[in-house]
This record gives sequence, structure tokens and C-alpha cells, in this order.
Amino acid sequence: MSTELAWSVERRADVHAALADATRLRIVDALAAGDMSSSELCGMLSVPTNLMAHHLKVLERAELLERGRSEGDRRRTYLRLVPGFEGKLLPRGGYAARRVVFVCSRNTARSQLAAAAWARRSTVPVVSAGTHPAERVHPGAVAAARRHRLPLRPRPPRGVDGLVRSGDLVIAVCDNAHEELPAEIERLHWSIPDPVRAGTDAAFDHALDLITDRIERIADTVASAADDPHS
Repeated sequence: MSTELAWSVERRADVHAALADATRLRIVDALAAGDMSSSELCGMLSVPTNLMAHHLKVLERAELLERGRSEGDRRRTYLRLVPGFEGKLLPRGGYAARRVVFVCSRNTARSQLAAAAWARRSTVPVVSAGTHPAERVHPGAVAAARRHRLPLRPRPPRGVDGLVRSGDLVIAVCDNAHEELPAEIERLHWSIPDPVRAGTDAAFDHALDLITDRIERIADTVASAADDPHS
């Protein structure tokens, strides 16, 4: 993961401040669909030219907008969003991990799905475990992975005891696991509802959607760490 794209907390605060106005958010929304001139924005948003100039200046100072001269009418200037700025509003480079360890109570659904979704999204190695492992992966999890074209290779559920090593990033994907894990295991906690309780396709799909959203949010903040030969 490159750290050159990272924005500092101060930089992100400046961007959020620039966006803390309804009109400026409407400008960003409009430019997300396509490039426009300031006069076109004025007409679309019913904003006077002097007020539009102020809002554009704020967005330009925050380095969210850039201008380009028309190749047709060389007198006209078009405004466009700086590519990729929205992806920089979340923190990056926050964790260095040898592995990601997803933990739920039974290691039959949520942690197995999370490990498969992580492997598709990140190159950081991943494993899963349970605080009270069951005998087999729940068929509802396998079916949900199939519906979402997620390459899930179910592994026999295993316990978390003795699994976590130095350098691992532990993520509890259920409340029970988070509350049962010993305090000395530092971890993140994702409160994902247990789909096994409902047992429906919708419940498993919802759990996988929540997991996937969390992974998308955090994946770029986790960098691979070298193995510690002494651990």
C-alpha cells in the first residue's frame, strides 16, 4: 500500500470543512456526474454568479476542484472534481498486520465469510476462528457465498485459543466473540447480526453485505507486516 496517497487528519478536516455547506455539496454532486462550467452550475443550482464564485473558490482552496480550458470554445473553462479525492477522506495506513484474524462465536458463518471476502479484497493473509467452534460451516454461509460469487473454501471450524500471534490484527465480527475474547487480545469489533438465528437467505445476504462494506472501509488502512521470527 502506498502512503503517498494518504491525507493527514488536518488535511481531511480542511476537506470536511469545505464540504460542510449544502450548496457546495450540491456542486460536488453535480460534478460527480460530469464536468460543467460555472455558468452551467449557476443555472442548474439557481445560485447567483457571485455566490457561486465564492463556493468554487472554497472548493478549489481545499484542492477538490480543478479547471480545464475547453478544446472547442477556448474562452470557456470547465470545472471537474480532482480524481479520487473521496477515497482519501477515510484514514489510510492505520494498521500493519502479519495476518488478519476474523473471529465469531462458532466460526460457521460470519468469520468464514469475512475471511473469504477479505482474501478477495486484500493481499494481507487472513484466517478465521471461533470462541466456541462448531462442527461444520453452516450451509447458509456457503449458499450466500455462492450467490455473491465469493470464492469461499469452507475450512473446519477451529478455536481461537492459541491461534492469535504477535502482529495479527484481530477483528471480532460478532458481539459474543468481542465480549468473550480476553482483554489482552487487542481487536476491532464489528457488530454483525448472527444470520444463523434467522436461517434465511436474506439474513445471510445481509450479514455478508455488512461485512463487505466494513472490509471496503478498512482494507486500504491495513498494510502487510513482515513476520517476526521471534514470535
